[in-house]
Amino acid sequence: IVPESPGAPTSVVTLSGPTMGTTYQIKLASGLLSPEDKAAIQKSVTSELDKVNRAMSTYLKTSELSEFNQSPSIEPIRLSNETFEVLALAQAISRISGGAFDVTVGPLVNAWGFGPTQAQQLDDGTLKGLRDRIGFEKLTLDSSNKTATKTRADIYVDLSAIAKGYAVDQISERLIALEYTNHMIEVGGEIRVHGLNGSKQPWRLGIEKPSNEERVVHEVLPLSNHSMATSGDYRNFIEKDGKRYSHTIDPRIGRPVHHQLASVTVITPTCARADGLATALNVLGPKEGFDLAQREKIAALFIIREPNGQFSNKATDEFEKLRATEATTP
Repeated sequence: IVPESPGAPTSVVTLSGPTMGTTYQIKLASGLLSPEDKAAIQKSVTSELDKVNRAMSTYLKTSELSEFNQSPSIEPIRLSNETFEVLALAQAISRISGGAFDVTVGPLVNAWGFGPTQAQQLDDGTLKGLRDRIGFEKLTLDSSNKTATKTRADIYVDLSAIAKGYAVDQISERLIALEYTNHMIEVGGEIRVHGLNGSKQPWRLGIEKPSNEERVVHEVLPLSNHSMATSGDYRNFIEKDGKRYSHTIDPRIGRPVHHQLASVTVITPTCARADGLATALNVLGPKEGFDLAQREKIAALFIIREPNGQFSNKATDEFEKLRATEATTP
C-alpha cells in the first residue's frame, strides 16, 4: 500500500458483485492497492457474504434457516451464533414495534408473491389460515444455549428484512480487522460507512426520492461510523386487479401495508438494526411509526405522500440532531 500524504486526497478502490439476490458495492479509501491486496479483500468479502447466505437464505434449501423452517420439531433447535444473533435482534424489534416487524411473516410474504414460491389465490379463509401461523411470540429463544423453539411445527421464518443489513455489518467488521478503516459498504440498498472518504471528509449518502419513475436524490447526508437503511413502497410491488400492492406485509393484518408513507430512512450505528427498524416503521406508517421512532430515540426521516402527489418530510428529533452534528463535522 502506498503511504498517504496527510492532506492529499486518497484514491478510492471499488469492489462489487452479485449477492443474496441483489448486488453489493464496497468503496475503500485506502490508498493504492496491489492486485494481490484487492484479490484478498474481495475473497474475504465474498466469504462473509456466502456465510450469511448459507445461514439465512430462504432461497437455498440447504441453508440453516431453510432446514429450521422444514423441521417438524417443536423441540429446541440449536443455531449458529450468527443466525441466533440476527433472530434475537429481530425479536427485540418485534417487541418494541408491537409485532409490526415479525420474522414469522414468511408464509404471508410467499402467499402474496414476494418470496421464493408462487403467489397463492388469497381469500379470507386462506388468509386466516396463514395468519394463524404468524406471530413472533410463537418463536422462543434461549440465549444460554443458542436455541430457537417453534410452538407450531409449521412456523416459517424469513430474515430477508434484516439479513442484508447484518451482512453489511459483518463485512465492515472484517474490513476494520484488516485495518481498512475508511470504507463504505452497500448491499441491496443497506449501507454502512466507517471513517472518511477519499477526500478525508465524512461519506456523503443520498436518500432517494420515493419515485418509481426516476432515481433522484432527495437529500444528502454526510456520515461517518453510521448505517443507513430505507424501506418504502416505490421499488418492489405487484399489480393485481388494477391495484398496487407493496412488498411490505403488515403481519398484524396479513396484508400489504396501505398508508401514505412513501419511505422511511433510519440511521443507527449497525446496519442490521437500521434494516429491521426501517421495515418496522414502514409497516406502522406515518403516525404510529413516527411516534415509535420518537419514543425510542431513533434517527428517522419519514417521506409522506400527500393527496396532491407531492411529498412532505417528517424527521425525528434524533435525525435532526444527527443532521446538525454531521453538518458541522469538519
